[in-house]
Amino acid sequence: MIRINLALQGGGAHGAYTWGVLDRLLDEDDVEVAAITGTSAGALNGAAFKAGMAAAGREGARGALDALWARMGAVADMRLPLWMAGNMSLAGQVSRALEYSFPYTFADAVSRMSSPYAYGPFWTNPLRPVVEEFDYGQVCSEGGPDLFVCATNVRTGKIRVFSGEAITTDAILASACLPTLFQAVEIPDPVTGRTEAYWDGGYTGNPALFPLFAPHLPGDVVVVNINPLVRDEVPKSPQAIQNRINEISFNSSLLRELRAIEFVQRLIVRRYVREGEMKNVLVHMISDDELMTELSVATKLVPNPFLLNRLKAAGRLSAEMFLEAHKADLGKSSTVDLRAMFD
Repeated sequence: MIRINLALQGGGAHGAYTWGVLDRLLDEDDVEVAAITGTSAGALNGAAFKAGMAAAGREGARGALDALWARMGAVADMRLPLWMAGNMSLAGQVSRALEYSFPYTFADAVSRMSSPYAYGPFWTNPLRPVVEEFDYGQVCSEGGPDLFVCATNVRTGKIRVFSGEAITTDAILASACLPTLFQAVEIPDPVTGRTEAYWDGGYTGNPALFPLFAPHLPGDVVVVNINPLVRDEVPKSPQAIQNRINEISFNSSLLRELRAIEFVQRLIVRRYVREGEMKNVLVHMISDDELMTELSVATKLVPNPFLLNRLKAAGRLSAEMFLEAHKADLGKSSTVDLRAMFD
């Protein structure tokens, strides 16, 4: 049995790509997911996967993921022509149509001039009904993979990682709390007894990798990346500039942890640390930057049914390509050249 850890990035509706990746990984009977760390959409995917796996194994996990994304707006059978379902340029056209649509531009302008607190007692979190549907008896159970959910403490600016029984509806909502759209989620700190406010975990860990360094977990970390690391063109329109700011902000914490892993790898290779003193993390990445660069902040915030299904299909294909190329490397060597990434 090949045991791996998964690191699931946040990215709103683009998390449907991760849905597809997980759906494909579930086909591999000899691959076991030992632990999942997730932020925002990654936390939702992780909770669904964990609950389903703990309750009914692989098919339970698949069903729980399908149910999650059905609640998010995906449609199982959209009656789309095959050429349309696989057409990436059409995904880009849908993205641009959403970006420049009046409802989206108006809502975006309002979010920059107003606060979610302006609505007072009339404000509700639209994600709450979705997140409340999870079976938390299974999400917090000892069955299935270990699960870690990341959120950002507003007061201290530090990350908080929820695990075990601390994973609640509020913890997952905190992990997905964009401060321009949602009111901060308040959760008591069991150590200090103080009630703390939390924002999206992407600011401090998208997702946090360090929970996966525990001795009982395998060394392989497969990052499912849904925020493009590289965009060749300099953004010039207001929408493109805001989109790239969003991507850089939500990749920065992940890149810092990957740089630290690369540093430890060099120490191990040069025998500056004794064997077993520091964990030799093997890093892998599943991504589709070509598709993600066609999309934008608008498609993260607006769960368009066509794009959700297009993203799932892309995720399945990316996972298929990764397994064909690198399944034999799991447990043996990294398939991401971290030194080249940072040179």
